[in-house]
Amino acid sequence: MYKLFTFIAILALTTLACGINVPKPPTPSPEMTEDITVEYPDAKDINLQIKFGAGELNLTPGTEILVDGTATYNYKEFKPGISVDGGDVEVRVVEKDFSMISGFKDIKNVWDLQLGDQPMSLSIDAGAYDGTYEFGGLALTRLDISDGAADVELNFSEPNQTEMSTFTYSTGASNVKLLGLANANFTLFDFSSGAGDYTLDFSGDLKRDASIKVESGLSNLIIIVPEGVDAVVTVEGGLMNVSTSPGWERSGGDYIQKGEGPTLTFIIEMGAGNLTLTR
Repeated sequence: MYKLFTFIAILALTTLACGINVPKPPTPSPEMTEDITVEYPDAKDINLQIKFGAGELNLTPGTEILVDGTATYNYKEFKPGISVDGGDVEVRVVEKDFSMISGFKDIKNVWDLQLGDQPMSLSIDAGAYDGTYEFGGLALTRLDISDGAADVELNFSEPNQTEMSTFTYSTGASNVKLLGLANANFTLFDFSSGAGDYTLDFSGDLKRDASIKVESGLSNLIIIVPEGVDAVVTVEGGLMNVSTSPGWERSGGDYIQKGEGPTLTFIIEMGAGNLTLTR
C-alpha cells in the first residue's frame, strides 16, 4: 500500500511539473530610437526625476526647454515614458523593477539628453549603467543621485547658476569620478558608497563654506582640494590607510590644508581601504 501511495505521489508531481510553463527570458528586438521632449511646466518649483535602468545615460546642458534628446533601445522594457504632475516631471523606463533586467542579454539602451538652464531640483535613480554628466552652467537647487554598480563621470566644468542646498550621491560597488565640485555651489554634499574606486575633485570657484560627509566601505578614495583652498578633514575608522600630498598637515585625527576664503569641512567614515588627500 505504501509503495502504491509513493508511486501515485511521484506521478502527480511529474504531471504537475509538466504542466508548468517556465517563462522564456526576453530577447532583443530591432533597435528603436524615440525622441524625449519635455517643455517647462507652468509651476514655480520644478522637480525633474530621471529613472533609468541599465545602459548608458548622457546628460548635458544646451536646450531651451526642460529636456530634449533621444533614447535608443532594443528591449520594450526600456521604452521611455514621461509623466508631469504640476512641477514634478518624471522621465523613466517603462519597466519599474530594475532587478528584473539584470538577466537581459546584448542590451542597447542609450539616452542622450540635454537639460535646460532654469532653476530646478534634479534626481537620478539608476541601476547598473554607464553615466556621463556635464552639469556646468545649469541652475540646480538640489541634486540627488542613486545608482547600483555604475561607472560614472560627473563634471561641473562651469559654476552652477544658483545656490544648491544639498547634493547627495549614493552608489553600490562602482567607479565614480566627480569633478569640479566647488562649482556645484552646494551647502552640504553627502556621499555614500560600497566597495569601489572614487575620486572627489573639489576644483572650481568655491563661493561659500561647504560641508562634506563621506561614508564608504572597502574602497580607494581620492579627495582633491586645490592648493590655496582652506580645508579640514576629520577621518573616522581605524582600518584605512591615509596618504597625503605636500601641503596637508595632520593634527590628531584631522588633516588640514591652510588657505584663504571659504572653508571645506569634511567628515570621512571608512571601514577599510585607502584614502588619498591631494591637490
